[in-house]
Amino acid sequence: MFQKALFLIHSALRNIKKMNTFMAKKENVKRNWYIVDAKDKILGRMLTTVSRVLQGKHKPEYTPHVDAGDFVIITNASKVKLTGKKMEEKIHYYVTHFQGGLRKRMVGKTLETAPEKVFNRSVRRMLPRSKLGKAMLRKLKIYEGAEHPHQAQQPKELIIRN
Repeated sequence: MFQKALFLIHSALRNIKKMNTFMAKKENVKRNWYIVDAKDKILGRMLTTVSRVLQGKHKPEYTPHVDAGDFVIITNASKVKLTGKKMEEKIHYYVTHFQGGLRKRMVGKTLETAPEKVFNRSVRRMLPRSKLGKAMLRKLKIYEGAEHPHQAQQPKELIIRN
C-alpha cells in the first residue's frame, strides 16, 4: 500500500516541468523614454522613482548584472522643492584637490545656479557603484527649463507619487 502511494507521488513529480530562471540579455532589452516634470515635486521622493526606472527595477525582466533600465528626462529642474529647512541648512561639500581645497556650498544656492548638479549627484548615489551604474546615469537627461530636445523619442509621462 505504502509503495503504491510512493510510486504515484514519484510519477506525478516526474510530470511536473522544471522552471528555468530568466536572465535578460543586453541585446534583447527594449528601452522606453519617460519624462518627469520636477515643478513642485519633492527632490528625494522623485529621484528614488527615477533611479528605479534607470536601473530597470520596474520591469518584470529585471536582471541585476544587465542594464535593463529606461531613459528619463527631467524638466523644470530649478523648480524642485526640498522638505524642511534643507534649502538653507543642507551643505554640499566638494574638493578642489589643492591644499586646503575643501569647499562647501548651500544646496539652495546650487539649485539656483546649476540644478543639474544636485540631481546628478543625488541619483548617482542611488545607483550601483560600478561601470553599470555609470552607464545607467548616462540615460538621465536633466534640463533647467520646460523645453528639451527629445521630442522625437515620444517620451511617456512618469507618474511620481508624493
